[in-house]
Amino acid sequence: MKNLLAKEFRLAMHPTALLFLALSAMLIIPNYPYYVTFFYTGLAVFFTCLGGRENRDIYYSAMLPVRKVDIVRARFAFVVILEAAQLLLAVPFALLRQSFPMPGNQVGMDANLAFFGLSLLMLGLFNLSFFRVYYRDVNKVGKAFAVSSTVTWIYIVVAEACDHALPFFRDELDTPDPAHLGAKLAVLGAGLLAFLALTGLAYRRAAADFEALDL
Repeated sequence: MKNLLAKEFRLAMHPTALLFLALSAMLIIPNYPYYVTFFYTGLAVFFTCLGGRENRDIYYSAMLPVRKVDIVRARFAFVVILEAAQLLLAVPFALLRQSFPMPGNQVGMDANLAFFGLSLLMLGLFNLSFFRVYYRDVNKVGKAFAVSSTVTWIYIVVAEACDHALPFFRDELDTPDPAHLGAKLAVLGAGLLAFLALTGLAYRRAAADFEALDL
């Protein structure tokens, strides 16, 4: 597993993944849909899988003396590390944005604790929708990204609409920290649990699909 994960970072990772990590700075843009920051994380995963298809990465990995389930496990570990890095790098920019002497985000959710919980849920949905399709046929990377992009953008639209339409989102969640701290921590915790559950489900299904795939 350790060697496979090293292979993911040294050979499989697309260079744009590092570039997109820098896009955590988008959280300081005034009046911007901040969830888009984490859409780019999914785009990095797509480019990595697309590059892997062109470079025959899956077939190379399958010829190694490892189980097919270990190949899936290493890719999931890589993706989770990438997503966690994006989230962690976004934190200082969220704090910086809240320190600016200007009104909150007029487009949608402010970059606060609740936002990170809702973003975790979005990343979990991306993992489930992308890998559920990808490991059924590793050559159809575009189809997997089309499905996961649709899911992600529907989520972004609904989440931002809730911020304007639902009093709980508007009056409690979309406020500067540490206001309504209890509600925001609950959303953050629920988002983390949802991310773990959805990603775990994605892994189990992807491992089963890849095991049955005839390469």
